[in-house]
Amino acid sequence: MTRIYVPRDSAALSVGADEVAAAIVAEAARLGVTIELVRNGSRGLLWLEPLVEVATPQGRVAYGPVAVEDVPGLFAAGFLNGGAHALAHGLTEQIPYLARQERLTFARVGITDPLSLDDYLAHDGFRGLRAALALAPAAVVQQVTDSGLRGRGGAAFPTGIKWKTVLGAQAAQKYVVCNADEGDSGTFSDRMIMEDDPFVLIEGMTIAGIATGATRGYIYVRSEYPHAFEVLGQAIAMATQAGYLGDDVLGSGRAFRLDVRLGAGAYICGEETALLESLEGKRGIVRYKPPIPALKGLFGQPTVVNNVISFASVPIILDRGAEFYKNYGMGRSRGTLPFQLAGNIRHGGLVEKAFGLTLRDLVEGFGGGTASGRPVRAVQVGGPLGAYVPASQFDTPLDYEAYVGISAMIGHGGLVVFDDTVDMAEMARYAMEFCAIESCGKCTPCRIGSTRGVEVIDRIIANQDRAANIELLRSLCDTMLGGSLCALGGMAPYPVLSALKHFPQDFGIETSQLAA
Repeated sequence: MTRIYVPRDSAALSVGADEVAAAIVAEAARLGVTIELVRNGSRGLLWLEPLVEVATPQGRVAYGPVAVEDVPGLFAAGFLNGGAHALAHGLTEQIPYLARQERLTFARVGITDPLSLDDYLAHDGFRGLRAALALAPAAVVQQVTDSGLRGRGGAAFPTGIKWKTVLGAQAAQKYVVCNADEGDSGTFSDRMIMEDDPFVLIEGMTIAGIATGATRGYIYVRSEYPHAFEVLGQAIAMATQAGYLGDDVLGSGRAFRLDVRLGAGAYICGEETALLESLEGKRGIVRYKPPIPALKGLFGQPTVVNNVISFASVPIILDRGAEFYKNYGMGRSRGTLPFQLAGNIRHGGLVEKAFGLTLRDLVEGFGGGTASGRPVRAVQVGGPLGAYVPASQFDTPLDYEAYVGISAMIGHGGLVVFDDTVDMAEMARYAMEFCAIESCGKCTPCRIGSTRGVEVIDRIIANQDRAANIELLRSLCDTMLGGSLCALGGMAPYPVLSALKHFPQDFGIETSQLAA
């Protein structure tokens, strides 16, 4: 019996994966062929979705993008045996886009059935949790600290320090909260983990609970991710039934229970304190800090707050050791990051690589340049608050500190590519307008500054006293950078200032006019 894999990932579903799966089952029945259909996760080669794989003695062979009308021809070409076809790409693991990656966090994504606990265990699942249960809580925290893992949500704060703070806090109840409110443009790695390997997130959060003394956990999922919400609910129920969650995790005598909560579509709830407010049933508004969430977080109790990729990176650290993980990367940026290629790009998708590669390698080497075939003019790195990086900086290594050095940020690893037809003045305006729309309204620099920022940019574009308005815009950005309560207002100037610096002609100004 031949095993056929068709992704259940929402990216694949959006281009007809369910219909392709049904067509394969129907065609096999018509031909009297017995098959086993597995709904796996996506491999992350999004331009090839739906990517159908067939298990052969030599390995899994890939075909894509497959449409319903292609199915009879695939069977006729002998694709059940890996036969040649115009949609064939050979052995999946040997596709260059995949073969060049270093998949640690995404080691199982696209390979396993996301809701098969047996599949997860067969691919090293819950080994990290078992290792953690054999250690003292402080030793688990030390492993995470020694690995060099930093928050993968944007601020890049050392994960081990955050955990150590919660471990040392005295409280009858502690919490672990996963920030799965993935709202940045061009990002989808959190969604892929939740949909395509949910048990790794469950395992990582459980390890965090064991390490810090927290017995309750919550995953806060953005409302736009219904498939992730559903998959997580099923996975948590299965893990609880099997003893990986509950009042006695794997017979250790330690408790950890996990629930999923759905957000309501507010971008600001990606900020950890606004998320906690929302989780408590309140309006999502940023809190003043201090106190920090590690000491006074959910319901006023010590709380670990990390994002999906941070938690999903923990199991392999406990399983393989801190040194194994630390051997990837450069400088203070250790391990790997799943970069997400989106926008005007030929081969959009997910690329997990160690820190230190360049934007040029990602956009040209993996992405194949623009989908339009025109030259790449800019790449926005790190979401809607990230800087627009020009081609002259494409060879800067993707390292947290190196990007700070060019007034940019890596953030969540999202990349949005633009070709040479983009109007960067309009993109700068969009960034300010986005901040104005999404501001929680608590602090004046963000609430008022972003609104005034849009007006000032409009005057610059309309050639209304450009020199004075450029100076005003710079002053306004400086106020927002230094005076905003959180990163929404504090980082909105990044795309604006980078557009002004690198693409002055789009604002109708000469380079000399930008001298500070």
